[in-house]
Amino acid sequence: MELNKIYQESCLDTLSCMTDNFVDLIVTSPPYDDLRKYKGYSFDFEKTATELWRIVKDGGVIIWVIGDQTKDGNESGTSFRQALFFKELGFNLHDTMIYKKHNYQPLNHNRYEQEWEYMFCFSKGRPKTFNPIKIPCTYAGQKTWGKPRTYKNNEGELTAIKQYVMKDEKIRGNIFEYIVGSSKTGKINHPAVFPEQLAIDQIKSWSNEGDLIYDPFMGSGTTALASIRLNRNWIGSEISEDYVQVANKRLEPFIKQNRLF
Repeated sequence: MELNKIYQESCLDTLSCMTDNFVDLIVTSPPYDDLRKYKGYSFDFEKTATELWRIVKDGGVIIWVIGDQTKDGNESGTSFRQALFFKELGFNLHDTMIYKKHNYQPLNHNRYEQEWEYMFCFSKGRPKTFNPIKIPCTYAGQKTWGKPRTYKNNEGELTAIKQYVMKDEKIRGNIFEYIVGSSKTGKINHPAVFPEQLAIDQIKSWSNEGDLIYDPFMGSGTTALASIRLNRNWIGSEISEDYVQVANKRLEPFIKQNRLF
């Protein structure tokens, strides 16, 4: 099938055209719990998840960004149910990351404000790629005590403790915080644009240049845009003609600049 293209159709139609073990990485945020109106469209989660298991390569990864609706003081639990279904299919729940919104919108009055969503990392076996984002160590260069080393003698007494020097960098934690909304993305006609940096961080982490990235709910084109910036091939599915037009208009300047390869 043609790469670097958004297919205006249900993701199930696109998936049916993919061979087994076709895609290296999926980065997406599906519509859930009717929290936002996506032109009246909905999707069959279990059929979609089953197809994703088929088309993801061994060692491939799915980044699944999802939250829960709260109705009458009760959270839906959709995120948990979907995570467990992915595990039933055979995926490993490799990491439960958090997508934290720096400028979340206050909506509640009788509980703490919801400022994050789950960012599940499902892997088909052991991930074949991990390019960790690293951050500076607070105590870089300082000496610290390591594990006690005991030398066997008649009394089993502690005879030495080994020191080591803190490294300059460490792998960052799994809470990712981003500014959300039009102040960061500009005015895009879509109800749920996730941050481009979110897509960049995850695509960098779980794929390499030339890999194939898929977003079954392409929406405004963020996953495609991040893939272009990072020299990855990509495919998107989007059932809404309006959103396909929004995404293609957003991608056009980058394609014209020959940023695809």
